[in-house]
Amino acid sequence: MNKPEKPSHLAAARQEPTRYLTADERAAKGRALRDTVPRGSQSGWQAPEDRRDPIELLNESNAGRILDLVPIRYGRMAASPFAFYRGSASLMAADLATTPSSGIRVQACGDAHLMNFGGFATPERNIIFDINDLDETLPAPFEWDLKRLAASLAIAAEHLVLPKSDAARVVTDTVREYRERMFNYGWMRALDVWYDRIDLQKYEDRSGDPEIVAAARKRLAQRIEAERRKTVPDYLYPKLVSEEGEQPRIKDEPPLIFHPTEELAPGMESDYAQAIASYRSSLAEHVRVLFDRFHFFDMAVKVVGVGSVGTMCGVGLLMAADNDPLFLQVKEARASVLEPYAGKSLHANHGERVIAGQRLMQAASDVFLGWTRGENGRDFYVRQLRDMKLSAVIEDWDTGMLRQYGRMCAHALARAHARSGDAAMMAGYMGSGQTFDDAICEFATEYCSQNRSDFRTFVAAIREGRIEARLEAN
Repeated sequence: MNKPEKPSHLAAARQEPTRYLTADERAAKGRALRDTVPRGSQSGWQAPEDRRDPIELLNESNAGRILDLVPIRYGRMAASPFAFYRGSASLMAADLATTPSSGIRVQACGDAHLMNFGGFATPERNIIFDINDLDETLPAPFEWDLKRLAASLAIAAEHLVLPKSDAARVVTDTVREYRERMFNYGWMRALDVWYDRIDLQKYEDRSGDPEIVAAARKRLAQRIEAERRKTVPDYLYPKLVSEEGEQPRIKDEPPLIFHPTEELAPGMESDYAQAIASYRSSLAEHVRVLFDRFHFFDMAVKVVGVGSVGTMCGVGLLMAADNDPLFLQVKEARASVLEPYAGKSLHANHGERVIAGQRLMQAASDVFLGWTRGENGRDFYVRQLRDMKLSAVIEDWDTGMLRQYGRMCAHALARAHARSGDAAMMAGYMGSGQTFDDAICEFATEYCSQNRSDFRTFVAAIREGRIEARLEAN
């Protein structure tokens, strides 16, 4: 009797695959979540009775920072309630954790305020609009990012002294844009979602005010042209580097740019050889070929941003030849502010956590993205210091410009969430009406008041000497 034949690999491949759920079925699962977490439960904000003192939380977030720089951080946050909001992601993370959760998780930004969106150049040299700061990225409920973005628009509107009715319309329109974009992504092919990007040079918004869209495009074109002229050799190099002496050296401009001591930055004596080798190994093989053309010359601490002030952020100068520099930004990566509430990162290195999240959420990323660990045990991620980066300057904006920018941020956030999350399920949960939009708008409006109250507490703590703030000369 012949022995039964063993199934071949080809036969195994013919077996019935695991059945996938259609977009309609996944949307139905999202709608079912409303039974346990109604959309209306996402509305409003009332501080819980056991809410922690915001000053205590802020001081806890200073652990491990360069203590001499903390007063600069607080000085920048003291500029306005809007600046305070930008620097206090840890406060809002704690607050969001007390709100109802849809249970639909995505790769979250963790700090999705409107100033963390902007334009930058892709490796193909196109200018796209996307999330551009992902230091706090971690898997978390999708609405946490949306609530932080919505609240930032309400706070920005207050900062610009816009009418409250206009602020509400801006926030509601932003949430509606996110919801409608997510619906579109929910029924798109998976690869089409992955390849989608917001090209600033071709940007259109058929739902927006044509005059405002045209004005926004004009401003963007002017900014893009200005940034194109700021090439690294012609702009950054003479601004940051002194050629006095035997080799190029980054200029000291304390307290914002300075060379660290060996105690602050172990590895300096060896020109950071171990950290650079570790960073190199994190790069793709073809990028290593490019990176190997450059040789390390100098590294200095460079204070950046608001929330990042006090962390070990530096700029490295590498040269391939005369007039051929590469500036790398080296940013310390600490545990995400979401971690106590959303769970620990699966990555052993927080630099890798940031880079993994960045590659997952952004439509395109810097070719030199990588990570390393310093000899002092700090984790870092690395990218080019400046690659045609465009950030918002909101000071002269009116309601129309804020509304248009909010819509762009909402589009970018929806696209980023759709890459890692179930877009159809999120669309099903949010629905096709205004219930969800109104709920998030109410939350944002009331959280704006909470931020204003926290800012007053913060300013009082400075006045009373509980914390030190250092104002910088303009």
